[in-house]
Amino acid sequence: MNEPKIACRNLWKLYGKDPSGFLKKHGGRPSIDDIREEGYISAVRDVSFDVMPGEILVVMGLSGSGKSTLLRCLSRLVDPTAGEVMFEGRNMLAASERELIELRRHKMGMVFQNFALLPHRTVLDNVAFPLQVRGTGRREREGLAREVIELVGLKGREGYYPRELSGGQQQRVGIARSLAVGPDLWFLDEPFSALDPLIRKEMQDEFLRLQKVLNKTIVFITHDFDEAIRVADRIAIMKDGAVEQLGTAAELVTQPATPYVAKFTENVSRERLLSVRSIMVPADASRKPARNAVRADISLSSIARRLVTSGQSIDVIDDDGALIGTLDRDAYVDALYGREAVQ
Repeated sequence: MNEPKIACRNLWKLYGKDPSGFLKKHGGRPSIDDIREEGYISAVRDVSFDVMPGEILVVMGLSGSGKSTLLRCLSRLVDPTAGEVMFEGRNMLAASERELIELRRHKMGMVFQNFALLPHRTVLDNVAFPLQVRGTGRREREGLAREVIELVGLKGREGYYPRELSGGQQQRVGIARSLAVGPDLWFLDEPFSALDPLIRKEMQDEFLRLQKVLNKTIVFITHDFDEAIRVADRIAIMKDGAVEQLGTAAELVTQPATPYVAKFTENVSRERLLSVRSIMVPADASRKPARNAVRADISLSSIARRLVTSGQSIDVIDDDGALIGTLDRDAYVDALYGREAVQ
């Protein structure tokens, strides 16, 4: 079984007079009321999860929920008050400053909402900069930089300066710069939120294309549930520094663990989110599927008209064309609107 690429256990980040002493006083598990009553701020509160190799974990929440602080604790840009962060089996909290610098230079990539490009350097020099800091020779670093510039679709713009690029192109430079070091773990903190909606969708498409090629382990921060649905393998929803629920998008929408998660996801379109597989009924695999059978991984929205107007059940097939289930109108209506809608 694969080991987590990064994991945290009972992670806390409190701000106040004596955070460590306060935690000890309350046995390491103060309530949110204890925290507020004694004047502390809980940026991260008792968070535990694993991120597996190649997984995209999206962390969501409203402003002030603790999602960006959590990411900074995972990368040790901020020191946690208590808990454990393990990266490839190594205790990040025990690492020295020098060891952390080496990990960030060789193992981690970071992309933030603010592109933070160096205005006096060209695209090539911006992308090559972390390799220069690492001590890589000019010929090698420029060769590597050209490779990732082409990978993010900016070939031919190596000599441009940031001011000569669009917002989306500048973000591609930021992504290329973070990829130049060949990171095993990629942290992205609302990387597309400053972009216009159309450019943002293009960058999400680009991000997904890159992930298919590179298969990175990614922690991705966003406040946009539509964006989370598009990119995430799993989603963690935070409130007051704590993770309210962690699961797939479908699990969060159909099985919310708390009233907050239910409220957070109430406006999500189930038709677009849920797949045919999620609500089909298993079928006799020995039977030959109908000619108009549909694949299990398509969304319910893509077959809505057919289901509602025909009233006929639909055969569902897997990637190899084998019959694996059937779907009827009642199951579709029940999934979207509740069982009472089909009474």
